[in-house]
Amino acid sequence: MITHIALLRAINVGGNKSIAMPKLRELASGLGFAEVGTLLQSGNLVFAAGNDEPATLERLLETETERRLGLSTEFFVRTTRQWAAIVAANPFPKQAKCDPSHLLMMALKDKPSAEAVKALQAVNKGAEIIRTDGEQAYIVYPDGIGHSKLTSKLIETKLGTRATGRNWNTVLKLAALTEG
Repeated sequence: MITHIALLRAINVGGNKSIAMPKLRELASGLGFAEVGTLLQSGNLVFAAGNDEPATLERLLETETERRLGLSTEFFVRTTRQWAAIVAANPFPKQAKCDPSHLLMMALKDKPSAEAVKALQAVNKGAEIIRTDGEQAYIVYPDGIGHSKLTSKLIETKLGTRATGRNWNTVLKLAALTEG
């Protein structure tokens, strides 16, 4: 069994796409996953499964969440090994230590092209700093996410892929849940 972390996109935000975490755990257990747990109310699922690839698990979770719970959303699944690499690859260690709530890791469905990354950086007129690494983007929002013009929709449009973000505190809490 391999432990995985799944992030749900855009649920329990502003009363939209609501899902209770006990229902999410029940769904995962009903799919045969083991050691199922959740973190916070923002759609962070931890579970153990066979040797299925993350993309296969994403499709299964998306299909079954819609079928069983009537909720259409996207899942971004990473193995614990991939999650550890995400933490290790953080290009902003100073911000991670001093201001982790303003550092966002965005899980991406697909790796963006170099041209797409340049296009995103070109439209960023604020103080935000953007770096990408494979299927992740790391963004520092020094003035806060809520007031930034660098929105999820803009990021997805410029990178040409779907995304979901978690602040660095949540990234580390998920890593801690899967350790030892």
